[in-house]
Amino acid sequence: MPSTADGPDRRPPGQRYADALVELCRRQLAADDLPTRSGEKSQIVVTMELDQLREGVGSGLLDTGDRLSPDAVRKLACDAQIVPALLGTDGQPLDLGRATRTFTAAQRRALGLRDGQGCAFPGCDRPMTWCEGHHIRHWIDGGLTDLANGVLHCGYHHTTIHQGDWVVQLAADGRPNFLPPAWVDSDRKPLRNHIHQGE
Repeated sequence: MPSTADGPDRRPPGQRYADALVELCRRQLAADDLPTRSGEKSQIVVTMELDQLREGVGSGLLDTGDRLSPDAVRKLACDAQIVPALLGTDGQPLDLGRATRTFTAAQRRALGLRDGQGCAFPGCDRPMTWCEGHHIRHWIDGGLTDLANGVLHCGYHHTTIHQGDWVVQLAADGRPNFLPPAWVDSDRKPLRNHIHQGE
């Protein structure tokens, strides 16, 4: 069985291959040398009331008519550009707000300098180029896109954090600590990634 920095990788081979393809596509889209028109991330339109999204209830509606769970919508919204739409009583769009920006390249570099040039998750050795900025307090819950609310994660650990068992907190020195779920450590002792720091 393959292993990751935090233990055995229990994903079936098909899931590992799919995750690798998604990571490859994400890295290419994040590259600075893409053509101007194709340099933006793909867009998915999900319709959901903001209060439902914040509270994790209801479902999001895709333009295909398919529904997504609140957890799936929150994961999509984590680093997406969110465009609020003001709808009339019959559901017709009246006004579209301005898209909110994700972590900039400069912010990602600053997070990398703070967190050690790579994924901040304990034991992960993925370099900064494989990482994306994650809102510690989710953007949809009012979290700001700034260094005090950001941490770098590789795609695998970004998903791990969104599954809700691990908690990220910035310590007094400004670096992220990770509180493991009780099934990993009943005392939930804070952990750090020391690989990138050379510790």
